[in-house]
Amino acid sequence: MKMQRREFLAGIVGTAVALHTPKLNAFTHDAAVSSPVIPSAPLPPCVQREDGVLLPHALRAGSTVGIVAPASGVSMRDIADGISAMKNWGCKVELGKAITKSNGYLAATDEDRAAEFMEFIERPDIDAILCARGGYGVMRILPMLDFDVIRSHPKIIVGYSDITALVNAVYTRSRVVAFHGPVASSTFDRFTKEYFYNTLFTDTPLGKIADSQEFSNINFSESRLRTIYGGKGHGRLVGGNLTLIASTLGTPYEIDTTDAILFLEEVSEEPYRIDRMLTQLWLAGKLQACKGIALGRFKDCERLRDPGFRISFTLEKVLQERLASLKIPTVYGLPIGHVQSKMTVPIGTMAELDADSGTLSLIEPSVTM
Repeated sequence: MKMQRREFLAGIVGTAVALHTPKLNAFTHDAAVSSPVIPSAPLPPCVQREDGVLLPHALRAGSTVGIVAPASGVSMRDIADGISAMKNWGCKVELGKAITKSNGYLAATDEDRAAEFMEFIERPDIDAILCARGGYGVMRILPMLDFDVIRSHPKIIVGYSDITALVNAVYTRSRVVAFHGPVASSTFDRFTKEYFYNTLFTDTPLGKIADSQEFSNINFSESRLRTIYGGKGHGRLVGGNLTLIASTLGTPYEIDTTDAILFLEEVSEEPYRIDRMLTQLWLAGKLQACKGIALGRFKDCERLRDPGFRISFTLEKVLQERLASLKIPTVYGLPIGHVQSKMTVPIGTMAELDADSGTLSLIEPSVTM
């Protein structure tokens, strides 16, 4: 079956789900945003769902956001936009010492990065952790993290790319909702700010995802939302960067996709590499266990170099062949991952994927007010 081309905006504002769809708050780029919670109000206990998963405390004016580098390092210039966004919301910012260090392609030694992350987890004056950037290195420190301590100090933890391994491990091992979203070095444009704020500063379910207005028709990887296989599916959101999801298979930190909505995104990988990783997930039974698959845009994943093959499949053909045969609701092109305007996706929150109308709806809170 050939993929159906769909206008993203039409898909996103398609048929409404039975649940209500809250309206996103309005933003300006520079104005500070007031928190709906009084800064001096005492924090209530974290909400614990019936399945034992904890919802971390929401951010509010007066919260302290710690920025750490569990993978690669950055310069202060790289994270200026992220720091500015936090301060405009009335938050204080605490910087980790390893952020601007360099240990090859890592921010610091494994021991130092793991210790600093756990320090920020345990510090009572740190309310949330925003990772400085992805890059590489999170998998190296996972065995050094104490997931029981992370559960006893449930905090917002947010990042994407290499941070995929961390946020999914926190959800799986600590049973705390974590967040696949911008890092401190991301561009905090209007769309990114709206989803960050409405996910982490409020406990109102986001409802349907809106159009980021960041689309072009240059090639498949940059085109509008498409349906790969129709239908509807309900499940808890898990996922992130495809390379990291595949790399953790067979480890104590591998993803659990049972009855889940799996979201995947990727950047700068050849179609045959995408094919290989999706096939690995299929062979491991991870794709078949899903209730739905929500794909972000696979940026720069058309054939860019000579991989040693005279003829390459297109990205579109790879996704079609690997996923359509599963007969699971599947869409491609959501604003997730390595795109400028990105969602903040709560790992472990219930969602509905309607592949017929092209909508992904988040239908329960992910933080404690």
